Amino acid sequence: MDPHQKCKSPSPAYSLYQREIFLAGAKGINPSFSIEPEKLEISAKQKLTGAAFSYVAATAGSGWTERANREAFYHWRIIPRALEDTCCRDLTVCLFGHRIPAPVIFAPIGLNSFYDCCGGETIPAKIAGELGLPYCLSTAASCSIENVAAANDFGALVKNDSNSVWRGPSGTHGHPKAPRFFQLYMGHDDEVTLSLLNRAWTSGYDVLMFTVDAWQTGWASEAIDNASYPFYEGKGNDIGLSDAVFVKKHGDCKTDTTKWVDHHVYHGKAHIWEKVRWLVWQWRHITGGRPVVLKGILSAHDALKALEYGCDGIVVSNHGGRQIDGETASLDVLPEIVEAVKGRMTILFDSGIRTGSDIFKAVALGADAVLVGRPWVYGMAHGGERGVRHVMKSLLADLDITMTLAGYKSLKLDVNASALRWHPTGTSPSATVPCCKL
Repeated sequence: MDPHQKCKSPSPAYSLYQREIFLAGAKGINPSFSIEPEKLEISAKQKLTGAAFSYVAATAGSGWTERANREAFYHWRIIPRALEDTCCRDLTVCLFGHRIPAPVIFAPIGLNSFYDCCGGETIPAKIAGELGLPYCLSTAASCSIENVAAANDFGALVKNDSNSVWRGPSGTHGHPKAPRFFQLYMGHDDEVTLSLLNRAWTSGYDVLMFTVDAWQTGWASEAIDNASYPFYEGKGNDIGLSDAVFVKKHGDCKTDTTKWVDHHVYHGKAHIWEKVRWLVWQWRHITGGRPVVLKGILSAHDALKALEYGCDGIVVSNHGGRQIDGETASLDVLPEIVEAVKGRMTILFDSGIRTGSDIFKAVALGADAVLVGRPWVYGMAHGGERGVRHVMKSLLADLDITMTLAGYKSLKLDVNASALRWHPTGTSPSATVPCCKL
């Protein structure tokens, strides 16, 4: 951890965050919470209200899918390479014309005011800007599209080794200072959808991520037990409240808190593939050709359909185990999807990422980058910006150290399926601690 022996790597020496923590510890300053996944979840539960924790941690039915997501990672073991020169590591990737310092995206999670009432989504957006990593805003956010974009740019104002790596495509509206994507829950009112798309593009969001596995919320036992649906309590409606087209057509969401979620988020009425073709055309018309990604793909068949209907990428995801109990683990289907697509579209991975080695494994199995969600929410519960920053910098340090010790210099050139070995057993290393939510 000698900071003076750094070579000029394409990506930052994230591993030095470990040294920073140890130096502070030598002065009697310890982290205020644990970033070990199970402990982080348990302490977040103690920090949040029952309804807030129930919402972020909720899983479908008996929780089999979220458990499968984690167990899938335990089946794969890293094969280290000895005596490789890993002094200069390259974690950088290119996604949709963005050069980013590491293959990590802030996943779209709504209702952030539940976890920090003062900042909401502006908190993770700011930290994403600090790190130069893509931030994806959820349609179910508790802040407006415009305010989150401003926070994302504000976080990127002070340059550092991480956000200085970012280079974005030319021509993006609003001249963003950091990469940001927009996640769409699409209702059946095209005028409202087009209003959202135009607002997103005007505010510098240049990749559209359309979620296709959540026309309505899954059957979540924890939420049912608490009779808790925060949208009906007025939370997570801010994008609707701030949309002139929606308000003109449906009235003020403040007086009827069901309107936004029931009409445009979890409306319960499925779309079909032809609507994807319409959406791709509309987004490309608005943005001059920027990418559309489908989130919630779990089969080679659907991945090829996405390609057929003009999508630029997919997110292999089961929504963190929130939608269907007993669903396949995302990691289990990643290799067959990668094989079917054969490099013709970008493949992102979501559901189950908790550690640096998880990121390594997902990339080795063919993902171009991963989405991280609940960990930074749990971090936000421990102190807003400070908590999100600590969780994400720890995750990046863990990945960097994994690359160093395992003998892999370049994530893009060296890390592939040959870096892993599959084992028939796949159980949590901590049998006495409940499996963390995904």
